[in-house]
Parts: sequence; structure tokens; C-alpha cells
Amino acid sequence: MLETIAILLVLLWALGYFTAYTMGGFIHVLLVIAVIVVLIRLIRGQRI
Repeated sequence: MLETIAILLVLLWALGYFTAYTMGGFIHVLLVIAVIVVLIRLIRGQRI
């Protein structure tokens, strides 16, 4: 489930970044959170 959320956040971030969407800052924050979650899972040795 976290993988799906991370992929969705990356897509939303790209959409916000390339279209200068006003919520782009919020999407960047969500992207950072998603990357941190994925890194924590990698460090713990869980499969992504």
C-alpha cells in the first residue's frame, strides 16, 4: 500500500512541478514524506 501511495505522490509532484500548480509546495512536502518512508523501509530490510 505504501508503494502505491509513493507512486501516486511522485506523479502528483511531477504534475505540480511541470504545470506550476499552486499546490506544488504541498506536493513537494508529500513527496519528501514518501521518500523518507521508502528509505526507512529499505534500511529496515523490508521489501519495497
